[in-house]
Amino acid sequence: MTGSEAPSSFRLAYVPGATPAKWVRIWQERLPDVPLDLVAVSAAEAEDVLRRGDADAGLVRLPVDRPYFSAIPLYTETTVVVVPKDHVIAAVDEVAAADLAEEVVFHPLDDTLGWENPPGRPGFERPATTADAIELVAANVGLLIVPQSLARLHHRRDLTYRTITDVPESQVALAWPEERTTDRVEDFIGIVRGRTVNSTRGRKPAEEPKARRAPASGAGAGASQRRGGGGGGAKQQAAKPARRGGAGASQGARRGKPRRRS
Repeated sequence: MTGSEAPSSFRLAYVPGATPAKWVRIWQERLPDVPLDLVAVSAAEAEDVLRRGDADAGLVRLPVDRPYFSAIPLYTETTVVVVPKDHVIAAVDEVAAADLAEEVVFHPLDDTLGWENPPGRPGFERPATTADAIELVAANVGLLIVPQSLARLHHRRDLTYRTITDVPESQVALAWPEERTTDRVEDFIGIVRGRTVNSTRGRKPAEEPKARRAPASGAGAGASQRRGGGGGGAKQQAAKPARRGGAGASQGARRGKPRRRS
């Protein structure tokens, strides 16, 4: 259901690692009179924030509760393993999950990858947050597997990360309650989908000019030219006396031969 009255502002929730900056910039250019307020939320609380109406839409990690929420997948992140810079894994470009079989791998309570069988050996406890797990990796106690954006968010000079294959990936999406699909939500959908200013949702396309009716006796422009040309040409031809005898007589006259009288 589309709201008939647009709110005075638009509130966008976003989870750690999501980067709304480019879309916020476009919003400010197109809708300078409508403030866009950013609401930072954890991945676990994003759905509750949207249900309560504390945000109009959110950049969240899938999955979400369908069909209560509508969602537009935006991108899928590379999964990486965070390691100390002097770890042996730092010497390669990527690793497989099986390569971590003997490593301690932390899985924080706010993990976003939805593991069924996490690789490696479990830590002595599950850290409460990804930030806590990063501190343990820095202490050389174990490793951490996260979406690449979270590895960048928690960057430290003594840590690095490498791509890991054969593991789940995290997908970021724009989500909002289906029953609260307001005009402002539609505006933001248009921005993330890359619509131009002139392709606004619901805008009625301009009517194309009606085609000219073809002349009844002609066949388009060619017929008109033939009629128009014929009119001028006919006058010119009428001013010249018709020659007798056809083409042969004309040729004879040009050769200077006397005509025979019939």
